[in-house]
Parts: sequence; structure tokens; C-alpha cells
Amino acid sequence: MTVNSSNRQSPWQLYYGPNMGYIQEQYEKYTQDPSSVDAAYQDMFRQWGPPPVTEAQPGAAGIAPAAASAPDPAYYKKLVDAGKLVSNIRTHGHLAANIYPLGTDSPPDTRLLEPETFNLTKEDLAAFPAALIWEDAPESIKNGWEAIQELKRVYTQSFGFEFGHIHAEDERNWLTRQAETGMAAKPLSSKERTDLLKRLMEVENFESFLHRSFAGKKWFSLEGNDALVPMLDEIVREVAHDGAKNIMMGMAHRGRLNVLAHVLGKPYSKIFTEFLHAPHKEPSEGSAGINFGWTDDVKYHLGAHRSVKAGETVETRITLANNPSHLEYVNPVVQGFARAAQDDRTAAGYPSTDFGAAACVIMHGDAAFAGEGIVAESLNFKKLIGYENGGTFHIIVNNRIGFTTHSSDSRSTYYASDLAKGFNIPIVHVNADDPEACLAVVRMACEYRHKFKKDFLIDLIGYRRNGHNETDDPDVTSPLVYQKQRKHPTAGTQYAEALKQRGLVTEEQVAKMKEEIVAKLQEALEEAKRPQEAGAKSLPATVSDAPPRRRSANTATAVPLANLKAINDELLKWPEGFNVYGKLDRILKRRASMLDEGGKVDWGHAEALAFATILADGKPIRISGQDSERGTFAHRNLVMHDTVTGQKFCPLHAMPQAKASFAIYNSPLSEESVLGFEYGYNVYSPETLTIWEAQFGDFVNAAQVVIDQFISSGRDKWSEFSSLVMLLPHGYEGQGPEHSSARLERFLQQAANENWTVANLTSASQYFHLLRRQAMLSETVEAKPLIMMSPKSLLRNPKVASDPSAFSEGSFQPILEQPGLGSKPEAVERLIFASGKVAIDLDTAIDAYKEDLSWLHIARIEQLYPFPKVEIERLIARFPNLKEIVWVQEEPQNMGAWNFVEPRLIARAPKNVPVRYVGRQKRSSPATGFTEVHQQEQQRIIAGAFDRSSLTSKGKSREPQSAR
Repeated sequence: MTVNSSNRQSPWQLYYGPNMGYIQEQYEKYTQDPSSVDAAYQDMFRQWGPPPVTEAQPGAAGIAPAAASAPDPAYYKKLVDAGKLVSNIRTHGHLAANIYPLGTDSPPDTRLLEPETFNLTKEDLAAFPAALIWEDAPESIKNGWEAIQELKRVYTQSFGFEFGHIHAEDERNWLTRQAETGMAAKPLSSKERTDLLKRLMEVENFESFLHRSFAGKKWFSLEGNDALVPMLDEIVREVAHDGAKNIMMGMAHRGRLNVLAHVLGKPYSKIFTEFLHAPHKEPSEGSAGINFGWTDDVKYHLGAHRSVKAGETVETRITLANNPSHLEYVNPVVQGFARAAQDDRTAAGYPSTDFGAAACVIMHGDAAFAGEGIVAESLNFKKLIGYENGGTFHIIVNNRIGFTTHSSDSRSTYYASDLAKGFNIPIVHVNADDPEACLAVVRMACEYRHKFKKDFLIDLIGYRRNGHNETDDPDVTSPLVYQKQRKHPTAGTQYAEALKQRGLVTEEQVAKMKEEIVAKLQEALEEAKRPQEAGAKSLPATVSDAPPRRRSANTATAVPLANLKAINDELLKWPEGFNVYGKLDRILKRRASMLDEGGKVDWGHAEALAFATILADGKPIRISGQDSERGTFAHRNLVMHDTVTGQKFCPLHAMPQAKASFAIYNSPLSEESVLGFEYGYNVYSPETLTIWEAQFGDFVNAAQVVIDQFISSGRDKWSEFSSLVMLLPHGYEGQGPEHSSARLERFLQQAANENWTVANLTSASQYFHLLRRQAMLSETVEAKPLIMMSPKSLLRNPKVASDPSAFSEGSFQPILEQPGLGSKPEAVERLIFASGKVAIDLDTAIDAYKEDLSWLHIARIEQLYPFPKVEIERLIARFPNLKEIVWVQEEPQNMGAWNFVEPRLIARAPKNVPVRYVGRQKRSSPATGFTEVHQQEQQRIIAGAFDRSSLTSKGKSREPQSAR
């Protein structure tokens, strides 16, 4: 709100001497470019026009010193100090704000907000017109004293504003005006207030009903931050009104059941059924008793969907993501949901993104927001081109305590929200006991996102009415806090009293509201009990330990050679005048003849052809990683840079055969958040071939939580289907312990129930067919993640390159046999199995052997999981005089695939044929850091594989193990 000009005096009479000269200089700049001067001067010139040529003299308006001929320096000093005081109130007013429902034990130092700190008196401030120190002062505010009092009221009520860290001046000015005038201009109507009271009573009575009905159970109640639910309601209304068709939400377990019930609309009866059918005792959050055979998940981890219709035309779908107890790790997953919902992938090129199509809401814990690194990684997505979503709503559901840990033990920052300052995110702290203030902040956040397309953080400060859960005794660690809390009325009780005093509701109306809410809850409980009373079996069946039946994945992935050649021609075209880097130009032009007769297609080109044919089939692709545009090892180069202009060009975007989008992004230097984002993107858009590439496979362990809690088990726990591809460069090339191993053994250890495919390939055509198969199986019940140990040195190894016919006629093979060996089955005494790069090392070593190798055969297991049982059984059966089966790997014995394949090979070995290991000894570190040592070890492995003297005589085989 601006001050009416009829009630104000011209500001020009306040300037003279050098100050008037400065004003005239600013006006000259303004006439040339209004945006070149401060916003306050822009407003002044618009209202008052040009400053006079002759300067005004002090004394006019009766506010200057008595001696008009000589300006009083003390007067200007007080004016400057008054300006400093205003700035301090805006910047530090949050320190004195009423944002703590239970108060604070150590009041902050707020002297910077007091006039006395600047030696200003009431009379000094009353001598200034209000507009001189507050440009947007309301008409009712006449002088500086009134302005200071009003600003202190604004900045120290139930809001604590932190905008000083915002770099963009237009955003900071907008936020300041909203805080000082905008929020007060939007009071709630009488109906909105009574609706808000009803919502708070629903939230509160739902929790109290659970306490009465399910004593001894736990669900991590929302009590103390009840305002969260009406805040989410308001976000849904606002963003739906702005056109959002999807609202993605993520949160940890605290308050989850309340949000599911009231925001997602999950029926009370369904929630109560989950309580009734869970064991009475809950020893842990992930116990077998709760999970019914190690599948599904506990009730306070589960998500839901809901479609909300507003009026006749607006429909919004709300999604609350499933989340394990790893708290903040759902954040990037939900952000991936949101971006997937915003991207239109139906046309060639990068997807067209509509930030208004979906909104993202993430609810954080106060201790977790400050303590977990995934938060910073996810906040970093805010303005990254491949990950931004037009602004995430962040709400810290702040109960000022962790598990049992007080804030002083869990963070070094003053506020739990301080991390967000580093990402230029506006922050508002709000008292959870003031529900109207909570809704006002939500409206500010929604307007900010709509206007600036950026994140906004609300620090909802409340308390925790129970311990960590409903069975925990909080007095053990927080006796003083809980003594105070037990005397503290709930937010609903306080708000009911406030509305009674305003005459908006009566005691009888409040009592009737509660009676109706409780009756509805009781009716739902009775409904949940009925199946048990009737003897119906409503519990989910215990899941068998037997793996599900596997359907054949013989999907046709070959592409006619003519089609491949036509696509290849397009991949080697770029715009006229585009200056390709000379070395890259020569490398790419070699691909022109790779599909000709006698040609060989290398790994990088096979990948490009796979991508191109998938796009021609109408399947969109998204690939990201720290160097994905060119590839860490410079094998991909799908995005070229003009050496003169720096302009980018991707041939897959210009290819006329493409019927879907191709998105390729260099990711931030983060594994955990990026992998979580890509998982979320893929789950929400299952039609998209989504690929994440690690810079080195070794770094994937930085994303272990996402792998363990989402990718490996999401289908079993939550029925989330994903076909995400993880490319993990893996192979021992003497580059030390941090550049050798993608920890293949970890993925194989977690392999069960056909939860994913684990592959370690040795052929470019195999990669081509596997990618195409993965794309074709997406959106089907057979969709599953693909974990691929991708190559490093093999990228350019001629032995990995494939004939053109392998692309036009072949298909993916779970095992490959070594060419030139095994032609005399009766002579074969040793059968070697290997996987990945070491198989190519064996192939290379064959060339150096002059002796007869008819006694030896080698097979490469390309797909380690699901284990190719039938193919291996058939292969072994071909050799009647087999004396031993040998597994060769370059990883240490306690790593790699050995512990996984050993029992499976033993189970399929003929009687009295042992299974033996050749490779590195057991180690705690994956590899040596000395190149010479590595080479010696590698030579020893290869020599051991070809050492006929070590052949084991037929004897008793090791007992087959149960794993099959």
C-alpha cells in the first residue's frame, strides 16, 4: 500500500546542497533508464516528477533545524540513524518475533531493534515524516515514531522474516513489501475462520482418537504442529487455482497419517484397519511382524494419491511419496516426480517444461534439515537446468527436538533453516499456534513461487506433544520442556477461544463440531472391525520365499540395417557453419563407415545407435551424470560445442526419425540426490528410459541409501515400478582402489525376487540390445532397474566392437561363448566362467598362446542376475569329460561376483566336478594403488586360468549350496 500523495508534502524540500545534486543526477539516469536507479527513487520520480532546479531550504515543512541558512549535521545524523534502525528491524526483527509456542529459555539480544541503541528519542523520530524512513508507510502512519512502532509490530508478531540474504533486489523488495503491507491486506473471512477451526479440530481429534483406541501403538503424531494440515490445504487450493495439475509431496513419518487422512483423503477406516491388523507389540519400525513376510512397509512410510476437484473445471492430483525412515532421502525423489510431471516428452529435442503444471511440497524435520547432507544436495537443484521445478515449497515441521536430541546438540546454526540462506531461499519462521499467520505465510509463498519460479521455506515452529513416538517417555531427556508443554493448550483450543471472543462461534457450536468429528471416527473404527468380527481374512497373505515365476524376455531388439544406416547418416550431420572441434570431427567421421561391410561398431557408437532407435520407436530418453554430455571417458560426445561461438548442438535432437524427447544433462557433483531424482523421475514417467551414469562406478557408494531404500526394494515395499538404468564404470586398470570397483558384490547381494537386472557386458552389440530391451520392457510388469558395470578401457578395445549384423539380426544373450574354443566338446576338461573386462583379458591372452587349447573353454556371463540357469546348464551338459569349473575375476575373492556365482555354479556342476576360484586374494581395499603391482596380479590371474597343470582330478565335488 502506498501513501496518498494528497496527504504528503513534496520530498524535494528535504534535499539541498550536494544532496539535491545527487537527486538531480539520479533523475537524469531515470529519464534514460528507469531501472538504473533504486526502486525507491523510481517511485519518487513517478509520483513527484523532476526535482526543482533551485534547491529547497531547510526549515520548510517545519521539520528542519531552526537556523535555515546553515544545515544542522545532528539532524542528518539522526535521519541516517533512523534509516539504520529501520534496516535493523527488517533484518533482525525475527529475533524478537513471537514464533515459539512454548517460549524460549534464552531470549536473544534485540538491542539493535531499539531506538536507544542509536541515541534516538521519541521526539527525534516524531520530527520525521513517516515516508522519509518507510516508503510504503500506510496513510495512518504520520511520523517516524509511528513508523518504527508499526514496523516493530510487523516484524515481531507471529512471523519471523529473513530476506536479507536474498541477492536479487527485485525479489527482496517484493518480499519486504509483502511482509509490511501485503499480508495484512488479506485477512480471512468469517467462513474461512470457522473452516480453519473445523480443520484444526479434525487434526487434533484424529490424534486423540488414535491414543484412546490404539494404546501402546505408535504412529508419530503431528500434535504440536497441527497447523501443517490447513497449510497444505491452502497450498493445494492456491497452486490448483494457478493451474497445477499435479502436486507432489514428500515427508518423513511424523504427522504422516494425519496428512494421509486429511490432505490425501485416505479413509479413516483403512488407517484403522492397518492398526487392527498389525501386531500389538511393535519392536521395530521394520519388523517382520509388521511387514508380513518382509514385504510391504509400515503404515507411516506409505504414500497415496488423490484427485481433488475444485469447481467444475480444475482438477488436481496430489501424490504423497512413499518414504523409508531415512527422513530427508525422499526429497530428490519427489523433486524428480515434479519435474517428470512438468516435462512434455512427446516431441524431439529437449522436453518442453511447464513449471506451472506441477508443484513440489517437501516437509522436513528440523534436526534432519540441519543434519542430513541430502538436504543441501537437493536444495542445489533449485536453479539447475535439468532439475529445477519452478520452486519447491519447503516446510520445516519444527518441534525443536530430534529423536531425543535438543537443538543445541544437533546443529551449530541459530535456526534449523539457516542452510537455506546459502541457496538464496526466502525464509519465514511462523508460530504453529497462530493458524491464521500460518495461512498468511503460505499465501506469500504461493505468490512468490508464481512470480519468481523459485523455492520458498516456511519454518513452522511448534513442539512435540509426545516422545519420539507414542510409546516413548520424553520426560527422561526433556523433563522441563514437557512440564511446560502439558500445561499448554492445543492450537485448536486456543483458536476456538479466539473465535468465541470475536463472536464468530459459540461454545455450543464448537462442542457440536467435536461431537460430529468423533462420531465419524468411531463409525470408521466400527467399519474397520467388521471383517474380523465376521471371520473374514483381510490380512495380506504371507509372501512365499520362492521367487516369482519369470516370464521370457525374448523381446525383439534387432533393427534393420537400412534403418541403422539412415539413422547413422543423421547422427553425423550438424548445422551449416557449425565449427566442430577438429579432433572430435575426425573421431565422429570414423563412424560413417562402421556399418559398412567389414566395419566394426564400437561401444560409444553402439550406444548412440541404441538411443537413436529408441527415440525412433517413440520412447523418450533422459540421461544424466557428472559428465554425461561427452562421457567421463570422452566416448559419447552427444553434445558438441562450437569452437567459435560455444553454441551447443545434439544430433539426436535434429534427427528426423525421432518421435520423442532426448534430455541429456551434466549433473551436479552429487550421487545421492541425483540418483534419487532420476529414480523419482522414472517412477513418475515409466515410459521414459531414464539413465544415471556414475563418473566412476566407485562413487556409487555415495548413493547407497537411495539404492538400498528405493531402487532395490521399492517394488516389494510399495509396488513402485522402475526401469532406471545405472551405468557404473567398473574394471581393474591399475588406477587404484577408488577407480576400479563399482562394488558389484553389493548389487548381487541385494538381488532377490527379480528386483533388478545386473549385467557386466563384453560386447558393443550386447549393450545396444540390452538398452533397447530395457526401453521396451518399461511400462510393463517386467520393468525393473538395470545395474550395469559399464566399461572404461574397453570403450575403445577392438575386441569389444561388433559386426553390423549383430545389430540388425542379433539379440541380447545372457551368456557368450569364446569364439574359437569348445569346438571339440569331448576334449574340454576345464570350463572357465568370467564376466566383464577380465573376459576380454582372457580373450587377449588366447592370441599369445601357441599351445593346443582344445582342453579349455571359456564362457562370459553377461547377465549375472537374474542368473541364466538354463543357459549355463545347457552349456555344462555339452562337455562330458569336464574335470573342473573355474570362476575367474579380477576383483578380490570377497568382492566381485564370486560369492554370488559359487553356489549357483556348484548346484549345476556335474557330480564330482569341483568349482574353483582364480582371482585376487581377499582384501579390505578393492585394489592396489601401484600400477606395477596391479599388472603383476593381473598376469598371475590370467596365467592361473590357462595353467593346465593345476587341473583338478575328478573327485568329490563341493556340496551344492541352497542358493539356486
